[in-house]
Amino acid sequence: MIFPSIDLMDGKVVQLVQGREKALEGDSPEAMLRKFAAFPEIQVIDLDAAMGRGSNDTLVRLLASKAAARVGGGVRTAARAQALMEAGARKVIVGTAAFTGNGVNEDLLATLRDAVGRERLIVAVDSREGRIVVKGWQEATALAAEEVLGSLEPYCSGFLCTYVDKEGMMQGTDLAWFRRLRAATTLEVTAAGGITTMDEVRALLAMNVHVALGMAIYTGRLGLEELAKLG
Repeated sequence: MIFPSIDLMDGKVVQLVQGREKALEGDSPEAMLRKFAAFPEIQVIDLDAAMGRGSNDTLVRLLASKAAARVGGGVRTAARAQALMEAGARKVIVGTAAFTGNGVNEDLLATLRDAVGRERLIVAVDSREGRIVVKGWQEATALAAEEVLGSLEPYCSGFLCTYVDKEGMMQGTDLAWFRRLRAATTLEVTAAGGITTMDEVRALLAMNVHVALGMAIYTGRLGLEELAKLG
């Protein structure tokens, strides 16, 4: 499946490069929903909430009420996860809070699983230079994604795995990394970060890996009509 991504910052739809530099602004959230109407599900990330500097809750609720959406950003408590579900989110994505400085935050993940259900929880396992990064990708942990997927499996239905090294750079992604991740778990894997060509999209789908797309569709590098036929 292909998930167009709507990333929110300061009340706007944006695309960042490696989670740091804003590269562009998209159309209004409503306009983006219309553009993505052919896709069965979208991905919504509240970047301000992820970075701990506010939220875009009004827009998140709008998007989740009008489209099937997996929603992430700032999910640090069961109350937050439940609020997103009540807003209409189909699944909730937890990132930073899923990890401690040296391992998996099993206590929180168990609480989230019990609050919303394992089948509705996705763990974001985002990596730069081979290590999982947290807090809006600003801090690196000592953990490698391939090593922790098994420990995370009891708490979620799948993983959102972003190759941060090339996120937003339009330089291609690391198919070998996603192949290793696919081999490391039987659960759903969604790839993101640097995916630029239709060949990469097809290769990932052929691995039984879902694809979340941002910059490549916002810049027009990948056509929505062709993607919709694949996804």
